[in-house]
Amino acid sequence: METYDALLASIAPAAGTGRTIFDPATGEAVGEAPIHDLDYLESAVAAAVAAQPAWAALGHDARSAALLKAADAVERSAEELAQLLSREQGKPLNGPNARFEVGACIAWLRATAGLPLEPETIVDDGETRAELHYRPIGVVGAIGPWNWPMMIAVWQLAPALRMGNAVVVKPSGNTPLSVLALVKVLNEELPEGILSVVSCGREVGARLTDHPAIGKIMFTGSTAGGRAIIKSSADTVKRLTLELGGNDAGIVLPDADPKAIAQDICWGAFLNTGQTCAALKRLYVHHSIYDAVCEELTAVAKAMPMGNGLDEDNVLGPLQNKAQYDVVANLVEAAKASGARVLLGGNPDTSQPGYFYPTTLVADIDNDNPLVAEEQFGPALPIIRYSTIDEAVEKANGLDVGLGASVWSPDLEAAREVAARIQAGTVWINRHGAVDPRIPFGGAKQSGYGVEFGVEGLKALGVPQVING
Repeated sequence: METYDALLASIAPAAGTGRTIFDPATGEAVGEAPIHDLDYLESAVAAAVAAQPAWAALGHDARSAALLKAADAVERSAEELAQLLSREQGKPLNGPNARFEVGACIAWLRATAGLPLEPETIVDDGETRAELHYRPIGVVGAIGPWNWPMMIAVWQLAPALRMGNAVVVKPSGNTPLSVLALVKVLNEELPEGILSVVSCGREVGARLTDHPAIGKIMFTGSTAGGRAIIKSSADTVKRLTLELGGNDAGIVLPDADPKAIAQDICWGAFLNTGQTCAALKRLYVHHSIYDAVCEELTAVAKAMPMGNGLDEDNVLGPLQNKAQYDVVANLVEAAKASGARVLLGGNPDTSQPGYFYPTTLVADIDNDNPLVAEEQFGPALPIIRYSTIDEAVEKANGLDVGLGASVWSPDLEAAREVAARIQAGTVWINRHGAVDPRIPFGGAKQSGYGVEFGVEGLKALGVPQVING
């Protein structure tokens, strides 16, 4: 285990060769990130190609054991990693934030190591015997976002390594330090060459997506980014897993208890200050309980302290960057101009440092308002009134994205019937955004394709091979 300063120093570039990363809560410098060039990327890919066969030859048991040791290494440096994550990304240490994210990295590594994967006998009728196996792809490129930089990196690299692949990780340019530090810690227990990180700009990153030695790209980010990867990867026919943008709907059925669901709805919407792909981003509430739901949500959201992430009392932090702050601010201003009713927030203090936007609830808003129709990716939740279940389902399905959704009711059978009508990769009942390393997760429509997590996620990091005979 290293001290925070030693960990930061271990990933710093040579003096004068990097770029400064700033704290989104204070504007203060966090540290220097390297700027890796094409030659660096080529050397990382070459090292991965060289190291991968021996790693694959170890077999599942040995690779799982290595992942467990890597999880132990993360656990030894958990507080230092959480401190760095909080400073760079902005999320608070407490609540479901920085310490939670590092803990999720540990849990995901261990869960992935323990997933069973055996050859499947497809046919064995005395004349024909066919077995289905999953072989390593080779080298996987993992491209991650800035909202959950460490956790999503592990979502990508853990199953890839478990399946016998080597991995080259490209973190977001907004949060490179967190991923550089995480990979440095993981590599304390992993063989040399099988896991590397390239901190680079778009030009070098684009080479990762069309590199002939990369057999698969895993990408979490915007739908526009996913489209670009599809195009650039086409010539080399790469396998892809894409977890893209979402604009998740929640439907509150008329028999729901407003007070009982308010806390979980608020966390579904405002987890990580709303900067979560599968956050609840538009809430449809039956007219009979609309006012009561608005009242209960306002009371809960008002009690969520927001501020500098290093303050142990805070559970919400700033938006990670100015561009995202502007998206949220402009969408809320447009909603206000349209006549929508602001229940809470919508009034940022522009004199304070950092990209803080207050927790905001907007009622009496039209379904086609941009705050509803576009993914805001911040702490602003529009609440839309509906009259019939058919109307709510039609509105929930009315966009070209479908990552997650939720239905809220004490009648589980009725909730599941509504859930089955929603076009989304995951529909939660009486919660929103909860993921589990054992349960496949992926999007519908333009929210991407392929699945992560569970045995199905492992299979997605392998090449299926049938041995027939």
